[in-house]
Amino acid sequence: MSDSSSPPIRLGIVGYGNLGRGVELAVARNPDLRTVGIYTRRDPAQVRPQFDGTPVHDMQALAAHVGRVDVLVLCGGSKSDLPRQSPELAARFNIVDSFDTHARIPEHFAAVDAAARAGATTALISAGWDPGLFSVNRVMSEAMLADGATWTFWGKGVSQGHSDALRRVPGVAAAVQYTIPLEAAVEHARSGARTPLATREKHRRECFVVLAADADGAAVREAIVTMPDYFADYDTTVHFVDARTLAREHSGMPHGGFVIRSGITSKDAPQVIEYRLQLASNPEFTASVLVAYARAVHRLHGMGQHGAKTVFDVPPGLLSRQSAEELRRLHL
Repeated sequence: MSDSSSPPIRLGIVGYGNLGRGVELAVARNPDLRTVGIYTRRDPAQVRPQFDGTPVHDMQALAAHVGRVDVLVLCGGSKSDLPRQSPELAARFNIVDSFDTHARIPEHFAAVDAAARAGATTALISAGWDPGLFSVNRVMSEAMLADGATWTFWGKGVSQGHSDALRRVPGVAAAVQYTIPLEAAVEHARSGARTPLATREKHRRECFVVLAADADGAAVREAIVTMPDYFADYDTTVHFVDARTLAREHSGMPHGGFVIRSGITSKDAPQVIEYRLQLASNPEFTASVLVAYARAVHRLHGMGQHGAKTVFDVPPGLLSRQSAEELRRLHL
C-alpha cells in the first residue's frame, strides 16, 4: 500500500476555519500527503495559511482544478454547508466530509452516492470521531458481545457542529456549546445495566452566547432550546456573555467521550468493552481522522470503488501509510 517512490497524495482543503486549519496541520505530519490548495468563500488574499507556500484559491477555482486534486477534504458545517457542498463536489472530485447530523445521514448518503456514481468518484461521508471512530467501535463491540447494551457519551467538551448551529441562529453574534455527560448515566452503563435512559437522562447542553446588537435575548433562547436535532431533546442552559468573556473563558476546543458495551457471554461472565477519547483539540483530532480517511479514499478510488462510502466500508489497513507487509510485521 505504501511506496516511498510514489508521489504524495494531493489534498485540497475546502473551508478554512478551525477544522481546515487542523487538516493543514495533519497533512504536514504525513509525508505521503500534500496540501495542494485551500479553497475559501472569503477573499483569498485575507486567508493566512499556517505554512508558507500553501496556495489559497477562491471556491470558484475548483471548476478549473479537476485532475489537479486527488481528494478534497470538506471542512464546512453540517447545518447548511455540507448538505449542499458534498453532492455538488462529489460529482467531480473524490471527497471526504464530516457530516455529523446523525438523524440525516441516510439522506445525505443517498444524495452524495447519486452524485459520486454519476461522476465515477469516491466520496466518504461522516468521517471523524462520532460519527466515525465511535461508529466503528459500536459495530465491533456489538459483534463481539451479541447479548448486551451499547451506550455512547460525549464530552465534557465543545461540539463544533452544535456551536456552528448556535452561531446561525438570528441574533447570535458568537457562541460556544458544551456537551456534558451525566455521571449517573455513565455509571449506569458501566454497571452492565440495560434499562434504557431517555436522551435528557444521559447528557445536558450548555451554551455561551454573545448577542448581536438589539437582539431579543428571550427569542434567541427559545430558538436555541427548541432547535430540532440539536437542542430540543436535551436540558439546555443558555448563558448570555459578552465577547470578551467568551474569548477569555471559552476559546479552547476540548472534547472526548466514551463508547461502552456491556454484555454477557454466559450467566457468570459479565463483560464490558470501553473505548474512550480525551481530546485537547477537537478540530485538530477530527482533522487527523479526515486526513487518514482521505488516504483511504484515494486508494479505494484506485481500486475502482465509486460512489458514497462510510467508515464501515473502509478496511483499517487502508488508513495507514504503512504497507500491508509492514502492518503484519509490526502490529499483528
